[in-house]
Amino acid sequence: QVQLVESGGGLVQAGGSLRLSCAASGRTFSSYFMGWFRQAPGKEREFVAGKRWIGTSTVYADSVKGRFTISRDNAKNTVYLQMNSLKPEDTAVYYCAAARAVTTATTGYDYWGQGTQVTVSS
Repeated sequence: QVQLVESGGGLVQAGGSLRLSCAASGRTFSSYFMGWFRQAPGKEREFVAGKRWIGTSTVYADSVKGRFTISRDNAKNTVYLQMNSLKPEDTAVYYCAAARAVTTATTGYDYWGQGTQVTVSS
């Protein structure tokens, strides 16, 4: 059974940092592109960052460039999203997802986690 399990969300003040984790299990994801998305109340789910499990392809949304960093630990089958200089507009449920190709479109992803809440207070 394929599972993507996010953790690390929480409440933080503006300017603070959080690190999200996504633990993958149930299949081999070595050829997959791992993405982080977020969805704020009343808004569509949007792409945040993505990285190939193996290789250097990395993509960031303009809104998080320079503040967020996606990384992976192949030995632990875990993908991370380090979020620095957080803003209230970063408040959302953050999801981890896996796609067979490099894509920022939600429709391109085959597997999704359950999400973790990130709340940034002003």
